[in-house]
Amino acid sequence: MAKARAILKRLKAVRNIRKITRTMELIATARFKKAMDRASEASAYTRKISELVADLSQSLRNAQSDQGFSHPLLEVHTPRQNGVLLILTSNRGLCGGYNAGVMKQAMQRIRDRRAEEQTFRVEVSGKRGINFLRYQQQPIDETFTQFEDRPAFADVNLIADRYIELYCSRQIDWLDVAYMQFESASRQKAVVETLLPLGTVTDGPAETEATAAPLQYEFLPSPRAILEEILPAAFKARLFKCFLDAAVSEQIFRMVAMKGATENAGDMISNLSRQYNRARQAQITAELSEIIGGADALK
Repeated sequence: MAKARAILKRLKAVRNIRKITRTMELIATARFKKAMDRASEASAYTRKISELVADLSQSLRNAQSDQGFSHPLLEVHTPRQNGVLLILTSNRGLCGGYNAGVMKQAMQRIRDRRAEEQTFRVEVSGKRGINFLRYQQQPIDETFTQFEDRPAFADVNLIADRYIELYCSRQIDWLDVAYMQFESASRQKAVVETLLPLGTVTDGPAETEATAAPLQYEFLPSPRAILEEILPAAFKARLFKCFLDAAVSEQIFRMVAMKGATENAGDMISNLSRQYNRARQAQITAELSEIIGGADALK
């Protein structure tokens, strides 16, 4: 009887766990759809602003009066000694290998920078990454915990303005961002991207037949003035996209993890139910044998 009771108690516990994981799976699915819409919109915006920057820079090169264009965000600092590594992780767990993948890439970049004898600041977004680096006894210069499944552009804009100021004043020579890149609903990849310097203004999508032909623009006030406004905006858009990619990837990982946990709980319930039925059947058989034996003894 004790064995059957223990199995029944465990069966009830697993059923409760399955309810929780199923609920978390549904919540992650709903959040994923909203986050994916925002990430897709940001991706389109980032791509278009990059194309616009490339077109404007081409116009500058073709202009008779302009000999070139220079902007602090485009300049490559030499020597490159100081920088920032921004790591984007989650505030909560139960999302499979999401945080482990990002931290693996981040730790590799930290080792590479140290091997090159470069000094850098480590800034972390997400409690999981903060706890991991503290456990590794890695100094952390700045932490952020306000970013959830819907990162606000206003919050990212404050961080981006600080990075722009640091880079333009030559206090930092590069900015790396470690995060989970969203490619599709079935593919996400942990990467470390260098966002500063921006590189040449002509970096962007490969030319096609439609874009190879020179485009005619009318500028007011001038291409140079427009680029001075667009380049910081392009950097902010790229940084914001990193946060959006991290948010949607986190929900995908959590959705997959909770789905797997729900399915495993269902398998455990089936196995425990069979074990309970067998234990109960053996118990009933033993009780019947005792009753029959007692009745025979009274004859």
